[in-house]
Amino acid sequence: MTSFKERLHNGYAQTMELAGAPLVDEKSKYQHIKIFDTVSNGRVMTLDGVVQITSRDESAYAEMLTHLPMLEHGKVKSVMIVGGGDLSIADEALKHKGVKEVILVDIDGDVIAHCKKHFGEINAKAFRDKRLKIEVADAFEFLARKENKARFDLIIGDRPDPIGPGKALFGETFYDRIKNALKPGGFATFQTGVPFYQPSEITDALKELKTHFSRSGLYLTVVPTYIGGFMTLSWAGKGAARLGTPAGIKKAARAYKRLKLKTDYYNPAVHAAAFALPEWIARLVP
Repeated sequence: MTSFKERLHNGYAQTMELAGAPLVDEKSKYQHIKIFDTVSNGRVMTLDGVVQITSRDESAYAEMLTHLPMLEHGKVKSVMIVGGGDLSIADEALKHKGVKEVILVDIDGDVIAHCKKHFGEINAKAFRDKRLKIEVADAFEFLARKENKARFDLIIGDRPDPIGPGKALFGETFYDRIKNALKPGGFATFQTGVPFYQPSEITDALKELKTHFSRSGLYLTVVPTYIGGFMTLSWAGKGAARLGTPAGIKKAARAYKRLKLKTDYYNPAVHAAAFALPEWIARLVP
């Protein structure tokens, strides 16, 4: 394999030139895992032929799902990550010294093991942090456990697209379980697709969120290798203030400065701008 071609959307594909032989190319119990170095995009992991992470642009995804809600909340102690086996999101959450626990729940232990070996540049600190607990389990089932009722201040849904086994992480029962596992005042954030190619995913997800949460919404990031331009991230709050208000943005800016967070994508100006939706995306909001 001298190049990798991803055809995630009908009628469109992207190709990456490889820099050397693949590091991982095997099937786990759940999916086909590939990890390889590329000429232009750094180290890449794909699952079933779909790009999950690249070392060059992972910050635009992980930092926005994590720091934006954490800084507006201000007192996050307990975090759950649905999926996230590359640990990029866990690494960002653990930068907050006030966090007491980060529980990462991924169904595929092989993904975690391979990422520990091959993405140390991103996740080595997270693996060494005693606040991190890894559960190789079905997140859908994990959320329903009695000990997880009202346990988390933040739940981050680093879920795949709603196809195959990932379908269980979308829809009514999943959001119910997310709500039950959140503490009062807590937030949940999710990746909600690339609106240029996946407009219905945004509309469907927001409709579901509105039926389960009193407050929910959308904000933006740009991850170059998630082809299609803007990527939408959705959020929901359990009795919490809305994300993205002027007061919330100012609070986050003060916290960012106080905590001296080291980031590659996120900053207070990007935080504020993330809630400005182009008209064609705003029309997708139900």
